[in-house]
Amino acid sequence: MLQELALINRARTNGDAVAFRTTAGIHTYRQLLDHSAVLAAALLDDAADLLEARVALLAPAGFDFVAAQWATWRAGGVTVPLCLSATEAEWEYALTDSGAGVVIADAGSAARVGPLCARLGLRLLNLGGTGLPAGPRSLPEVSAGRAGMILYTSGTTSKPKGVVTTHANIQAQIESLVQAWEWSASDRIPLFLPMHHIHGIINVTSCALWSGALIEPFTRFDSATVLTRLQADAYTVFMAVPTIYVKLIQAIEAAAPAERAAIVAAFGRLRLMVSGSAALPASIHEKWTALTGQKLLERYGMTEIGMGLSNPYHGERRPGAVGLPLPGVDVRLKGESGAIVTREDEPGEIQVRGPAVFRAYWNRPEATAESFDGDWFRTGDMAVRERGYYRIMGRLSVDIIKSGGYKLSALEIEAALLEHPDILECAVLGLPDATWGEAVTAVVVPKGQAVVELPALREWCKARISPYKIPQRLKVVPQLPRNAMGKVTKPAVRDLFTETPPAA
Repeated sequence: MLQELALINRARTNGDAVAFRTTAGIHTYRQLLDHSAVLAAALLDDAADLLEARVALLAPAGFDFVAAQWATWRAGGVTVPLCLSATEAEWEYALTDSGAGVVIADAGSAARVGPLCARLGLRLLNLGGTGLPAGPRSLPEVSAGRAGMILYTSGTTSKPKGVVTTHANIQAQIESLVQAWEWSASDRIPLFLPMHHIHGIINVTSCALWSGALIEPFTRFDSATVLTRLQADAYTVFMAVPTIYVKLIQAIEAAAPAERAAIVAAFGRLRLMVSGSAALPASIHEKWTALTGQKLLERYGMTEIGMGLSNPYHGERRPGAVGLPLPGVDVRLKGESGAIVTREDEPGEIQVRGPAVFRAYWNRPEATAESFDGDWFRTGDMAVRERGYYRIMGRLSVDIIKSGGYKLSALEIEAALLEHPDILECAVLGLPDATWGEAVTAVVVPKGQAVVELPALREWCKARISPYKIPQRLKVVPQLPRNAMGKVTKPAVRDLFTETPPAA
């Protein structure tokens, strides 16, 4: 009997259970298996095994994306999910860097990427087209040790790198979360996150399908539609990024009293709500709890490791903290001196090891070697332990400000500024300064027509943060630069100052 990947094998036990539900209808686990087998045959063509050939995926969240992903895996290939909203130049970079030979795309994406495929000499498999084989064929045996996916990092700090994970890595990432967050076949979850990112692919889609749960996919986040479905008790689990929770808070506050009460009650019936992919300000965490009664579960992860830390499913979910190591994950902090941090409140770089940690950066052996300290992956994130829980201070390179002999966390200062009644969003960074080394600099988006000025802001801060953490410079902007996951890109924020000097 053919030895199958664990995710595929588990799907067989779910048979006619619903895997995906949309306004157009439903797709069962059996249909997902059957269609992925047909697509796998089309990918193989005359070959017996793709032997880790790279196959790029361009499709929205849902049945077609997963069928294409599973088809690639079942044919022995490596999936390279691409961002639907990326530019042609960004697609070309990922396709050429990964050496992809095939692109699988839905009808809309196929029309856009077709000319690029023709220019690069790539095969294009249109999910909306005709001419697929009439039925499945013999598929290869694929071991868990093979490469299964290449996800490109968000590029917030450098040129995107391809993160190679094996099927064993992927399985370890799934099993850790399924255990920690108690997924079951009775769960139902909306999916509106991008499918070129680990949050959408692993945390939502793969965990749900591993568990036999139901996914309701959306092409994009639409608060009105999601809130309507929520009130119909369509979901048991909800996962989103902080910007979505901000939008939901605005929608709840703007709703009429009766509708507001219905929405709040519906959120209260969910068994789990998770926030991730960017830091969740403590003020948003606390406001969400005050509005809905739900305590958001914040976690920490990255493309290279899956999820590493999480607030507990049972127990205290602490605002501003990312919790404790997940099952199967070892975490340590390493200080600047090279010593392992053993004391609480002492900062260090988060280092992670375990079966979920990625294999290598694609075709970048030097970058791979530099990213490991023995068998520990160096995340580049600084954190402290406070009463057992980890709190992220920020990226070593962009979120740690060295000012006047102090090492400051930009995230901590941002969290304080977000409590200001006239500030909607903010980003804090350090800019070169002859006196301080780096000057704490705030970039803020005001609420509505509010006016935010540096003297008044500094005065407001005095009762909330230490004097050496108070912004010395200020820039007011209409919006902050963000990537596809809604994460503020600090290098782009820094670039704002090459145009106009900040107020001082």
